Amino acid sequence: LGLSGPPGAGKSTFIECFGKMLTERKYKVSVLAVDPSSSTSGGSLLGDKTRMTELSRDMNAYIRPSPTRGTLGGVTRTTNEAILLCEGGGYNVVLVETVGVGQSEFAVADMVDMFILLLPPAGGDELQGIKRGIIEMADLVAINKADGDLVVPARRIQAEYVSAMKLLRKRSKVWRPKV
Repeated sequence: LGLSGPPGAGKSTFIECFGKMLTERKYKVSVLAVDPSSSTSGGSLLGDKTRMTELSRDMNAYIRPSPTRGTLGGVTRTTNEAILLCEGGGYNVVLVETVGVGQSEFAVADMVDMFILLLPPAGGDELQGIKRGIIEMADLVAINKADGDLVVPARRIQAEYVSAMKLLRKRSKVWRPKV
């Protein structure tokens, strides 16, 4: 599964919770987390693993943060090979968390079985949903952080994206993207 979304959408937190649910059901889970690299120093914080404290201690989980090192599209130059290695290593589920900063970070969509776009409830106006690019590639749009005071804005964003998805050309004859 490939996961993308804007900063603050809760990608790492979602992966932590989803990954723990999978390992509790006896799946072996691999997480390939991609972090942006500094254009100045070339370094990267690789901080996504620190947000997955429980999953990182789980014996049925493997978390590998990697820097982009200038690669565009939200992944690293070797993400596809890393997915194959994880599958070959016996991991049932491979989750790829992209850099996920905008409309063009969807290279992972061609590497995975399902591409999920995570959005916060206050992710912009209704026009955000009909922008070409990442939204066209999503197999599933998940409105994250939809609790408490954010329930109403989350439902509104959901409705806007459902309407917007009807305007996009279908990528598959058998699957209609869900929101």
